[in-house]
Amino acid sequence: MLRYIKHNLSEIIGIEIYPIISLLIFVLFFTIVIWRTMRISKAEVQTFSNIPLEDDKLYTEINAHK
Repeated sequence: MLRYIKHNLSEIIGIEIYPIISLLIFVLFFTIVIWRTMRISKAEVQTFSNIPLEDDKLYTEINAHK
């Protein structure tokens, strides 16, 4: 089955650029994620770690007003 797909794809002109573009997008995305993770401050980490607790308070307050 793979040879049928490979045969059809080999006839398309310019198809070889798509794997290169997808690899570049993949590498760029994870480079940005790693860069952002390395630059994050301790205050932001603390804020993000408190989000589940604060969300519960907000949810309780919203339901109390109903």
